[in-house]
Amino acid sequence: MNRELIFLRAFAVATVVGLFFISTTAFKKFGNQKFGEIDVERINIVEKDGTVKMIITNVDRFPNGTTKINGRPTNEDRKKRSGMLFFNEEGIECGGFIYDGKKTANGHSAGLSLTYDQYDGDQVFQLITEDYKEGDRRYVGSSLRFSDRPSKESQLKSAEIMKELEELRKKDPKASQEKYNQYREAGLVGDVPRMMLGKSGSESNGLFLFDNKGMPRAMFYVDKQNNAKLDFFDEKGNIIASFPEKK
Repeated sequence: MNRELIFLRAFAVATVVGLFFISTTAFKKFGNQKFGEIDVERINIVEKDGTVKMIITNVDRFPNGTTKINGRPTNEDRKKRSGMLFFNEEGIECGGFIYDGKKTANGHSAGLSLTYDQYDGDQVFQLITEDYKEGDRRYVGSSLRFSDRPSKESQLKSAEIMKELEELRKKDPKASQEKYNQYREAGLVGDVPRMMLGKSGSESNGLFLFDNKGMPRAMFYVDKQNNAKLDFFDEKGNIIASFPEKK
């Protein structure tokens, strides 16, 4: 009996000490942790309910293909890049920050893009830099762009339409284009550039404004010969006024 009492007392003391150790270490574990340096391939920022709100990732773990986030499919054909993706309160992707850059056979290709999306749609704001070199020719352009998106657009429907058009394009490219035009007229796909501030393809630097059909209507820029110009266009893209006037 005495041996049993001694054993029970020892067991009780050991249990109390164990519980105290677990409770104190657990409390410390849930406090803020400080790291001098950390190597990680991907970080998912989540809410308490598990909704992913942001992803910071390397190239290999960039979500595409059959990957689902917040129960929703990601862009199947999107190129893997390092960067960040943003998601709203409903778990819908709403923008991102991506970048890449590498040497090619005869030059290099590099770029950086920060975008914000229309609700349940694609990008309406983009800050982009492109840098391409092929042999002795090099193009470097940076711009801030604003676009209009279809009012009836949704990410899931757009993905469904794009897949349908791609399959049709393999059989009949003309029919695929006609089908795309029908979806565009219905307000389901397509984007329209409205404003661009930066460097154009013709190497002019300035402010470029477009109408609701994507046609240029006004440009204030400095061309590659360092001439400052202000041009206005009609609905067909023809210059109707220019300053300074050509002599």
